[in-house]
Amino acid sequence: MAEIHAKESPERVLELERWGAVFDRTWQGRIHQRPFGAHTYPRLAHIGDRTGLELLRTLQDRAVHTNRVDVQMEVTVFKLLKSGGRLAGALAYRRLDGSLILYRCGGLLLASGGAGKMYRVTSNSWESTGDGTALAYDAGAQLRDMEMVQFHPTGMVWPAGVRGILVTEGVRGEGGVLRNMDGDRFMERYDHERMELSSRDIVARAINSEVGAGRGSPHGGVFLDITHRKPEFIKRKLPSMYEQFLKLAKVDITKQPMEVAPTIHYAMGGVRVDAETGATTVPGLYAAGEVAAGLHGANRLGGNSLSDLLVFGKRAGEGAAAAALSTSRSANATLDQGEVDDAVAVLMAPLDRPAGENPYQLQVEIQETMSKYAPIVRDGPGLETGLEKILELGARAKVCGTGGSPSLAFNPGWHTAHDLHSMLVNAEALLRSAQERKESRGAHARSDFPKTDTELDDMNFIVEKSPEGMVVRAQRRPPLPDYLAEAVQHSYARYTPEERE
Repeated sequence: MAEIHAKESPERVLELERWGAVFDRTWQGRIHQRPFGAHTYPRLAHIGDRTGLELLRTLQDRAVHTNRVDVQMEVTVFKLLKSGGRLAGALAYRRLDGSLILYRCGGLLLASGGAGKMYRVTSNSWESTGDGTALAYDAGAQLRDMEMVQFHPTGMVWPAGVRGILVTEGVRGEGGVLRNMDGDRFMERYDHERMELSSRDIVARAINSEVGAGRGSPHGGVFLDITHRKPEFIKRKLPSMYEQFLKLAKVDITKQPMEVAPTIHYAMGGVRVDAETGATTVPGLYAAGEVAAGLHGANRLGGNSLSDLLVFGKRAGEGAAAAALSTSRSANATLDQGEVDDAVAVLMAPLDRPAGENPYQLQVEIQETMSKYAPIVRDGPGLETGLEKILELGARAKVCGTGGSPSLAFNPGWHTAHDLHSMLVNAEALLRSAQERKESRGAHARSDFPKTDTELDDMNFIVEKSPEGMVVRAQRRPPLPDYLAEAVQHSYARYTPEERE
């Protein structure tokens, strides 16, 4: 996947440009590329600090103006349906009025993002409750690398209402410096060579250590300072960050440092997919982007999520289209009506329990549990306690209500009641996988196993649904082709033994 990603990203970037994306340019007219953390070379093509928004704008515009593309807004898929062992449809509802939709399909592509909302402090949208991962798991697909969840080093800290909102790595890419309350540039102690542009796991744990040692900022973070750059430069290169801090925190980043702290940002784990096509282990079901595992291993590098979407979104889309075209119309239609009826009953059940357990309170308890027992640095007893609490919350969630409203019309309590299941699947998978990985690697750090175990270099942990519940098993990857193994060893040789650890 890394090879495909490296080879095909440039063409996908140029394709975006042909579709209307306006990338920043050098004085020679080439697309400008800036460094991000752990990049060996400046290679991040960008649009100021709004690259993701520009990608969204470009792709949405392309989709809505493409013939035979039907965009259905504010629709939530509740259950995937199979026929003859393959994906054949999906049950969904309109959030606006609660009306049901039954889709029939020969191919279905999940591109639903991650599950950051199972944590209290996250850069993710409120929608990121892990629905795609849970839908695939419930349909029998395998999950992979679920213990690997990335803490972005820099999220906003103050005021409390904006805690966790992302502070782009572009600030450090343009020369931003991290300092503790004593004014020390502390990254010198954690990665003297790469400093603030070290990998995200190292920077996040460094900030966590500074705060834990009592050297944090007044609101429990550290300071990110770019005031040594000219105000015009900051406003031109980081317009979103300038506006974000001015409007939300009343901080002028051209004159004052930002307060930042780690925030849950990205899931490297997700649905297990085929590298070439994005196919899951359920025929007819595909996945791409953050909901899919494989490309990023234990520690995604900055910028790679957007190019991941472009490269593997295209491949998975083509795979799903081929599956749909090869599936007969009669096969699409043979859905089990009893299965559909059972799914509808489960979907509607919280509406019959308006006075049941409050879904919002259960959501808060999930977030508090994950934040406390699966933090930046984990340990075995904490993971065990967290798993026990998540299983208890799972039993309570099965009988929760809607928080008071029995209405089908836009009812956030009803929607949250079903979000709980997705969050719980992701949380349980993370905790069980983290228990099994008895080492520290990338984003997965354990205080009781602080070293990286070379015996686990080629080991993935696979999550599956069984009649007895969720099971996790270890699986070794096949060896790399010789030409790739040589490239990896050549890259690895650049680091000292201490840096490798």
